[in-house]
Amino acid sequence: MNDSRRRRTTAASCLAVTGVLLAAGCGGEASGSSAETSSLKGAPVKVMVWTPEDTQGSAQPGVRLTAQAYEKWINANGGIKGGPLKVLTCNEKNNPDEAEKCAQQAVAEKVVAVVGSYSLAGDRYMPILQKAGIPYLGGTGVSAAEFSNPLSFPVNGGTPVVFAAHGRQLVQSGCKKISGVRYDVAAAAVVSQFLTLGAVSAGGAAPKDIKVPLTATDLAPQVAAATKGSDCVSVIMGTASGLFVKSYVQSGAKTKLGSVVGNLTPQLAESTGGSGSPLEGAAITGYYPPTTDAAWKDFLAATKGDKDIDPTNGANATTWVAFKVFTEAAKKLPTITAKALVQELDTTAGIDTGGLTPPLNWKASTALPIKGLDRIHNTTATELTIRDGKIDWLKPGSTFVDVRKVLTATSSG
Repeated sequence: MNDSRRRRTTAASCLAVTGVLLAAGCGGEASGSSAETSSLKGAPVKVMVWTPEDTQGSAQPGVRLTAQAYEKWINANGGIKGGPLKVLTCNEKNNPDEAEKCAQQAVAEKVVAVVGSYSLAGDRYMPILQKAGIPYLGGTGVSAAEFSNPLSFPVNGGTPVVFAAHGRQLVQSGCKKISGVRYDVAAAAVVSQFLTLGAVSAGGAAPKDIKVPLTATDLAPQVAAATKGSDCVSVIMGTASGLFVKSYVQSGAKTKLGSVVGNLTPQLAESTGGSGSPLEGAAITGYYPPTTDAAWKDFLAATKGDKDIDPTNGANATTWVAFKVFTEAAKKLPTITAKALVQELDTTAGIDTGGLTPPLNWKASTALPIKGLDRIHNTTATELTIRDGKIDWLKPGSTFVDVRKVLTATSSG
């Protein structure tokens, strides 16, 4: 087996790293006492959302808040087939045992789907959902099971797609010598491999792999190593990316920066000079259009004024997209059940998300033909940049780029 194929077939077991790099027990029903909800006369449609909150690590409270914002918005706009959407929430606390409890609650509550959630514990919750026939729609690509279980319906390509696309974007933007800075953990090494796959596929050299100890607080040595002999640095440290940028600014380096969405953020750009920030012009690779795109108008309207919901957060964005997909699929069903929803998702010719993604389907013919990643159907990404302190399209008129051929190509050597 050649090296490129070995990387692809073993990577699925380490995909949880995205939860580190990108961005009490179960709760009850979300409030649904608004006048809009009470005026809906159709049958209630019950779903569940879970995410880690009030915990160390990758807490994602915005996932729950986004789901509840969608619930309020859709119910104010006619609900689903005239009935109110009811969102149940569960805090999985970054704990596999708690994630399992969330799945057990979903079964007990007889929800028709788990939508737009965030958890690293897919190997624990997916078997429970599969046994009950409950689809897991959306997710955020942080669990290997999301890319292999037949009841999982991811709306984006997760780690493999976004990092392969990022390597490709860096090379095509003129980067000849790239350094990738990431934490010194095995899962992050897999991310580095997808970055390399993308860069090499575009005709570039394999990026230099710079490792950061988990306990490091002063990243001056890593900044020096990353910028020496390189013209571009990809910062792959999630919410800790600010540590690297702080040391980078202090060093006076001028090497171009880049990353996937969720690392170099508008907030970080603002705190380092706004339009004069060293992040200005950074190559950013994402799953979706930037929030400046008209496709996000409903999301921005629904969350307007809520400072706890960051629309540029990939987990929050994925939750909104997942609910859009759920709504489009559910309204086609004579009776909305988990079984009918699975059948619809498995056979749909394409679900329109209003430009947030290409039309989505999960037919066998569109599956990524890689063991362990065969639930990936959407292999597109977006090429973005930081402009005037905000994330925007890299170029006017940009659209989705497809890296399916990059992921499936075999080495000729």
